[in-house]
Amino acid sequence: MSADFWQPLRALTPARIGIGRAGNGLSTRAVLEAGAAHALARDAVHLPLDVDALAAELGGECLRVASAAPDRATYLTRPDLGRRPDPATPPPTVDEPADLVVVLADGLSATAVQKHALPLWRSLRDALPADVVVGTPVIATQARVALGDHIGAALRARMVLVLIGERPGLSSADSLGAYLTWDPRPGVPDSARNCVSNIRPPHGLDYATATRTITALITGARRLGATGVRLKDTSLDAVVEHRDRDDLAVADGHQGRPG
Repeated sequence: MSADFWQPLRALTPARIGIGRAGNGLSTRAVLEAGAAHALARDAVHLPLDVDALAAELGGECLRVASAAPDRATYLTRPDLGRRPDPATPPPTVDEPADLVVVLADGLSATAVQKHALPLWRSLRDALPADVVVGTPVIATQARVALGDHIGAALRARMVLVLIGERPGLSSADSLGAYLTWDPRPGVPDSARNCVSNIRPPHGLDYATATRTITALITGARRLGATGVRLKDTSLDAVVEHRDRDDLAVADGHQGRPG
């Protein structure tokens, strides 16, 4: 098949299509491209989050939390430790509880958090209803999604939103996920969360769309008093055009993908 046939299709997807072959193997170009993508994915997993730079961009107003995983190697081989806070570090405290606490967590791609977490958070902060009390943001390292449950419980938050680097693939090393949990506490099951995945403009979900979806879920969670399998995301563009924003999140829907 001519390469000219595949070129217009390649412009529509990051998937590897029409890669061709050389004898019984892949073409040299395909092998090199796959190797480069794999290297980017490995770098995303192992690159440490620049916490000081992230804190500076937040204006210095943030809390810092580490998981029980003492280093990256342990974090990758012991997922359970990434879900619990460091026992040697006192948990964060606040004078007043908040409706929402946002956790910026390195996860499996610090690259994603460094690139996308703050722009998304700023967009979301500007779009939240005025009566939502937002707590001090938290930066978490060697973190899994469930670490946010401990953080939210310690800060007495009604909801926790974990912005975390997702597991890299060969076409997306910088994908950010957003996990919303109502009444965060240790032991919350993944079925009690909602997930907005693949936030990575311009190749994935853009900040405006992600903001609209997350805001709708927050609105619905406050009304329903729950997230996860009981909360449905109905924030498609067609719905937004015909329904009031306050009605975008309703009960008895699907759950987000667990992290």
